[in-house]
Amino acid sequence: MDTRPLAERLRPESLTEVVGQEHLVTAGKIIHEMISKKQPTSLILWGPPGTGKTTLARIIAKETGAEFVELSAVTSGKADIVKVIERANQNQRLGMQTILFVDEIHRFNKAQQDAFLPHVEDGTIILVGATTENPSFEVINPLLSRSRVLVLEPLTKDEIVKIIKKAAQTEKLSAKQLPVKSIDLLAELSGGDARVALGNLELSLKLAQGKPITQEIVETAAQTRVPGYDKKGESHYNIISAFIKSMRGSDASAALYYLARMLQAGEDPKFVARRMVIFASEDIGIAAPAALNLAVSTFMAVERIGMPEAQYNLFHCATVMAKAPKSREVADAMGQALESARQYPDLPVPLHLRNAPTKLMKDLGYGKGTKWEANFKHPNGFLPDELRDVDFFAG
Repeated sequence: MDTRPLAERLRPESLTEVVGQEHLVTAGKIIHEMISKKQPTSLILWGPPGTGKTTLARIIAKETGAEFVELSAVTSGKADIVKVIERANQNQRLGMQTILFVDEIHRFNKAQQDAFLPHVEDGTIILVGATTENPSFEVINPLLSRSRVLVLEPLTKDEIVKIIKKAAQTEKLSAKQLPVKSIDLLAELSGGDARVALGNLELSLKLAQGKPITQEIVETAAQTRVPGYDKKGESHYNIISAFIKSMRGSDASAALYYLARMLQAGEDPKFVARRMVIFASEDIGIAAPAALNLAVSTFMAVERIGMPEAQYNLFHCATVMAKAPKSREVADAMGQALESARQYPDLPVPLHLRNAPTKLMKDLGYGKGTKWEANFKHPNGFLPDELRDVDFFAG
């Protein structure tokens, strides 16, 4: 009896069995071509959990005739790396390639990642690293420059359904035992992670004890899915970016959805409030000046009231920000002003604008022609001669 988890038993062994990632595995795409030409190369596979990183690495090794060696950056150290290199050297002498798969490569520190470099360069190993984090931040540049970074996408709901149906065939489950609505719910609760979907199905089978797997059983097996959100990881930046862009695009529903996701995942509400204070001036500006007052008031409310009650303030503010008219006039003018100040950091202030507290200064022309009245326009203007014709607000 095979006691391996269902996800492991159903792991694809060839490209034809892979579900999803068509941008990598179909004819003419990089992994398909790599295998068909028997020319594996070092890769960094970047994508969420359960999207096939380990599976693809194993298939590449199997179908190109290379030996597959797997390390986990969580449990492996320098001694493990040394052993792998020794084995790879032996394989190289026998004319065999070695694919070293490093799971969670982002967990190796810089020195550990450096240790792979000479062996990747001389072809002793073909390194395939898997990471859920942005490799731009987590993998050293020398390794990145010697590898191809391939992005794996979360599996779609339809792709997860396809995997669950295949599992049902493997387990010989009838439509009565696993109804369509239960399959749909398993896919919905997976978050694009095939491993989660199959794990929930496996537990549902145990809980059902031979009876039909109802939606209630699926919900019990799945419990509440923890949002895929790392406050220091890329997801954090992606979701706050989507939140800002949704407000900028005046899509209040989208803005509130991303706000809800952040708060449910435990994001600091003050971080969100600060972003809206910035947004009020950067994206709304003089089109609706009161937006800044609301954003600042929201930040103060979050500080003084706290969660969960301050959710009302955050959702109120985000709705107004999204629905408010937009103007980049202040932001654009600020950018031009800062650039002018960088280009001309030392231009003298025109004499007629200088303060004239003494008679000597007045005699020298300080403050000459300036009148103390509202909206007074000096004939010589208010900018140094070099910038006299500049208008930061010109269309």
